Amino acid sequence: MDFEHFMHLSLEQAKLAGDEVPVGAVLVDADGNVLAAAHNYREQKNDPTSHAEVEVIRGAANALGSWRLENTTLFVTLEPCVMCAGAIVAARIPRVVFGAWDEKVGAAGSAYDILRDARLGKPIEVIPEVLGDQCQKILKDFFEAKR
Repeated sequence: MDFEHFMHLSLEQAKLAGDEVPVGAVLVDADGNVLAAAHNYREQKNDPTSHAEVEVIRGAANALGSWRLENTTLFVTLEPCVMCAGAIVAARIPRVVFGAWDEKVGAAGSAYDILRDARLGKPIEVIPEVLGDQCQKILKDFFEAKR
């Protein structure tokens, strides 16, 4: 599986976020088919749970007609937070690939390590820093423009 290709697709989603924090995600099956793609929608939907990861999980579950997203890989531009990590575990997604670390609230190895916590079930494979510089730059540029 071409991790950089799918991270580029996630970056494309992040660029579509507009006034949202530019985080994008795609979920692909074992054959590399994109099941869902999304970015943050918290501001647009006035929904604190509308992170890119949750939107992708919802989209893929609806498309597949199942909440069990086994044999998939989630690509996301920013390390998932605690809420998203919980949703990833609940959806049984076995692998997460992300770009930039989130030292404040990341839950895939920086501030927390929920995805690999064996007490929550089978640990999830975590592959960090795929196109990390590009993923970090889009966030940095967004927040600098807000100031």
